[in-house]
Amino acid sequence: MTGFRNKGLNGVGPVPSRRAALKLIGAGALAAGGTRFALATTDDDEVLTEAKVLRDPDVPVAGNPDGNISIIEWSDYNCPYCRKLEPELRQVVQDDGKVRLVLKDWPILGPVSVTAARIALAAKFQGKYHQAHDAMMGVSSRLTESRINELLASVGVDMDRLKSDLAAHGKDIDVVLKRNNDQAEAFGFRGTPSFIVGKYRVPGVLSMNEFEQVIADARKAKMN
Repeated sequence: MTGFRNKGLNGVGPVPSRRAALKLIGAGALAAGGTRFALATTDDDEVLTEAKVLRDPDVPVAGNPDGNISIIEWSDYNCPYCRKLEPELRQVVQDDGKVRLVLKDWPILGPVSVTAARIALAAKFQGKYHQAHDAMMGVSSRLTESRINELLASVGVDMDRLKSDLAAHGKDIDVVLKRNNDQAEAFGFRGTPSFIVGKYRVPGVLSMNEFEQVIADARKAKMN
């Protein structure tokens, strides 16, 4: 199940089942001769290099920054499936101890999602991205701009500095969000959450056990 993006006024595409997503994991490996990371689907191929997908210096990282496997997550703060999955994914990352969790903000569920993503990335300039991210992912109701401000203030974000950083770095933040979007579209993702695990494409929600298995498979693929 995924939180699907709007496609104009005509609705959204079909939601792939978990079984379909798992099938794509097996068939859509991005390693050993499979689809390359450098996918030429935009005018700027540089945003789709392996370095930009896995190790974009402008994208926050959780888990073990020196881990031997990366999970790259594209998520939206207003996506209920992202919120539901968040604690389980973090538990898997913590239990493993050798996973880099790359957090790519992909605001596709409306203007408030864009506001939330921009604010979270602006909070990074005062070292508060993870607090902002966790606060917005930790709610059960749809976000509003006033609720976002309340949540960030409650976790110690300096709101005056946040406004200043948004003004100073807004264009750079928008470039990051565009790059995240270009990558997600190049990989054929249809909604949030979507993942790359190692070099496997995972378009949808997995259970803890399924994530553990995909991580193990990704490590094996890396060794081959």
